[in-house]
Amino acid sequence: MDDYFSRFLNLGWQLRQYLTELIENWLRSIDWIPQRLGVQFSASHGGSLTGTIGYFHEGAFALSVGYTTTEEQTTNGTSEGTIFRKGLSSIYERSYVRSSYLLHGFRLVRRLAFSVRDQWNLFSSEVHGKLTRILHRFWTTLQGSCEDIGWLQRTRASLCSVDGTGRFKEILHDIRNGIHCLPDTLVYLFIPGLFSNHSPLYFTNTKRFFSKMGLACHIAKIHSEASVENNAWELKQYIEELYWGSGKQVLLLGHSKGGVDAAAALSLYWSELKGKVAGLALVQSPYGGTPVASDILREGQIADKETRRIMELIVCKLIKGDIRALEDLTYAKRKDFISKHKLPIDELPIISFHTEASTAPTVLASLTHVAQAELLPWLPLPRFFLSASEFVESMLASLKVPVVAPVSAAMALTALHLRLRYGERSDGLVTRRDAEVPGSVVVRPERRLDHAWMVYSTLKMGSAEADASEMCEALLAMLVEIGRKKFR
Repeated sequence: MDDYFSRFLNLGWQLRQYLTELIENWLRSIDWIPQRLGVQFSASHGGSLTGTIGYFHEGAFALSVGYTTTEEQTTNGTSEGTIFRKGLSSIYERSYVRSSYLLHGFRLVRRLAFSVRDQWNLFSSEVHGKLTRILHRFWTTLQGSCEDIGWLQRTRASLCSVDGTGRFKEILHDIRNGIHCLPDTLVYLFIPGLFSNHSPLYFTNTKRFFSKMGLACHIAKIHSEASVENNAWELKQYIEELYWGSGKQVLLLGHSKGGVDAAAALSLYWSELKGKVAGLALVQSPYGGTPVASDILREGQIADKETRRIMELIVCKLIKGDIRALEDLTYAKRKDFISKHKLPIDELPIISFHTEASTAPTVLASLTHVAQAELLPWLPLPRFFLSASEFVESMLASLKVPVVAPVSAAMALTALHLRLRYGERSDGLVTRRDAEVPGSVVVRPERRLDHAWMVYSTLKMGSAEADASEMCEALLAMLVEIGRKKFR
């Protein structure tokens, strides 16, 4: 716009110059001096010859030619027309000066207006950008994981799963009646989930149950708070060590993040583990991701940086873990990993087991046995106990107090939150749709079980229903059965 305005001013200035020159030329051609009854055309006319003077006198015309010097032209050539032209030129000069001042002032006003406009545009753009970012953060926080839950079932390449709940109930019923069919030709490996390093009773009851049946059973000693890829490498080495040490195939059962770690080991190193692994059971594992981890670590939501700092303080500083252990369970990380690494679902029997937590008010009063503490080092005993027999001292040394925590109550609250916010059924941490591996055999029990029930014993455990150890045995027995029918 500034360029066009400058061109317009230059055009006006050129027109004014052309008009001024036209007027000056016209005035030069009408240079008249009255002499008696005649009219003289001076030599100042551009078309006349030098020193030529013509007269009109009493109807006759006379032409005289003479040579006049420059001094004579200066002395005698000053006429009224010349004076008039000089006055008109001074008037034009004064008007030009005034117009120059006016143009300069107009340009200053125009620059000021443009500067005010630019500042206003900058201010309005900043306000619009901040308001847009605030609204985007608010919308991202409000939307949460609505578009991510169950994404595996919506993909075009998703395989159809097979419902194995009925067969699972039959095998579990047989186990409850004392019929055990797990072979001793396999090694059974349990992979614990997140934060299991700080839970001494993780899978301990199940391992004791399997050991009483004379089965080779192990709990994977991995750093549960490490990343998925790091644990996949450790599991790969652990499986090879068990295979080469015993000469038996390894049957895997992973709970929570342990199932994700085991699936990652098979996806990344299947060429090396093929023939060494007999099957995989994913128990309440967030194979597709979990809204809990995604809602905590999602970027772009309100207070995302502050929340991440708090989680890094808890996971990295207090627990001495890796924040990637939690980040790898988000939907974004799971989508990226699954798209790059394929699980050998066609070459290996895989079972997906998921449950729904109870949100009844009675669950809030239940406690979960998560650890145990020895009584002797902490309890100040009376003096007469110190002189007791070795039998009494051994009994006191073995006396332990169970450490309980309201884990079921916390899972019930989280499950209620996920149900109210997203309308999804979950075990408290993992939704049922995200726990299903496409193409696997899916077990969907009707019994309300939270996320921690499968690995911890509860204080309200009744004998009328199966416990976690029996359910793990039923899942592994079902894996063996599927492997025999489908792959042999």
